[in-house]
Amino acid sequence: MNNQILILGGGFIGKRLHQEWGCPLSEKRISSYADIQKEIEKYRPKVLVNCIGHVGINNVDDCELDIDKTLTANTFLPTWLGEIAFRNNIKLVHISSGCIYNYTYGKQKPIAETRMPDYYTLFYSRTKIYAEQILNTLSKKCNILTIRIRVPLDIYPDKRNLLTKLINYKKVIDTPNSATYIPDFVKALKHLIRIDAQGIYNVTCRGGLRYPELMRAYKQVVPDFQYEVIRLKQLKLNRTNLILSVDKLAKSGFPVRNIKEVLKECVAQYVKY
Repeated sequence: MNNQILILGGGFIGKRLHQEWGCPLSEKRISSYADIQKEIEKYRPKVLVNCIGHVGINNVDDCELDIDKTLTANTFLPTWLGEIAFRNNIKLVHISSGCIYNYTYGKQKPIAETRMPDYYTLFYSRTKIYAEQILNTLSKKCNILTIRIRVPLDIYPDKRNLLTKLINYKKVIDTPNSATYIPDFVKALKHLIRIDAQGIYNVTCRGGLRYPELMRAYKQVVPDFQYEVIRLKQLKLNRTNLILSVDKLAKSGFPVRNIKEVLKECVAQYVKY
């Protein structure tokens, strides 16, 4: 199956999928529909996995600094890819984000894929909503799978890895959030492609990750590490904190682990690199 898949985008997620699957990875700069069509003609894939996206240089607030780049990467490019999938009769897998909802802890259940996105405070989130709605419309006529991930946690150090970020921040909030454990994400995505899943899927661990729990697991391995727990209001940043439902993913036949099950495993592997 791997030689039938083409990954677009050589960022954190794209390179990890390439590392695990060994399928072709295109890092070509995409500026038009024609650019994508050339890649399709070159590789002739049956499945196109879009890992291209702009999340800012330092964080999502930076997306406001380059509106054209953010819209092109997060909205226009997925739209071009949807049209490519339609015209070439290939499957499109779009890696999206779960950071598109308002959420009230204690009053709302984990957010299912059927709920309409409603978090418009951040420009980054709006561009993700635009793309998701367009692809959801196109999916009525062609094979499109949209994957929502949240705060990716991985076993390898990387500036996009939640563990790397929190180690460097040394100040963490204690608000539970859905998190995507990358080793499980790689397996889940392969499973969803294999069963030819279509539509929108939340791909995270079950439950909410409290960042101090992750820091405690890290401190058990690195005793000298120090961190501070702060209140969410002290961040003075607009952020969406939420819990996504993974019932749809579980019903597809994939064994979804609870986030608490992976923390020690993640840290034990992370400190080896």
